[in-house]
Amino acid sequence: MRRMQTKPMSSSSLTHPWEAGVSRYRITVEDYHRMIEAGILDENDRLELIEGDLTSMPPISPRHAGKTTRLNRLLSQIAGGSALVSVQNPLMLGQHSEPDPDLMLLKPREDFYEHSNPVPADVLLVVEVADTSLDYDRDTKIPLYAAHGIPEVWLVDLQRSRIEIHRDPGPEGYRQILLPDTEQTIAPVSLPDVVIRVSELW
Repeated sequence: MRRMQTKPMSSSSLTHPWEAGVSRYRITVEDYHRMIEAGILDENDRLELIEGDLTSMPPISPRHAGKTTRLNRLLSQIAGGSALVSVQNPLMLGQHSEPDPDLMLLKPREDFYEHSNPVPADVLLVVEVADTSLDYDRDTKIPLYAAHGIPEVWLVDLQRSRIEIHRDPGPEGYRQILLPDTEQTIAPVSLPDVVIRVSELW
């Protein structure tokens, strides 16, 4: 398994530069939900709230959808009752961010998260499937996950047909990034019994 050399992302990279004298209004998660409830936004719109900014996401391609479905089936079969698989559902990260990861493995909860969206303490693994959104996922979302202490992120790179494993989160990003070969097996650090052969992804 190779290690990927990357430059750590500082927490300042999660915000956008603004010209001097221009005020920036950062939307909160509560504001975002109220806009949906009021009909200003449709809950089915492809939007993510990242550091107070609403980001429009590209349409999901058949390849992206198919890979997400494949992963959902694999993780659901292997995880069993040890985790809940959540597909393209919200994750609350503080007051100003609520991304929709492609998949999450969550700690089991009796209400299946019907009464509140998961927060970092509930997350065992985040999986992002990336094609046209590769740079956005790697440079914006993954550092955000690290800053909020998400223990592990798998980035499924459809452009290169490979998976990047990001572990050991900190305020400047993930300190360990692995590039497993096709014939290797992988498992989340929080769920060592959930073992997948990388070749099964492709």
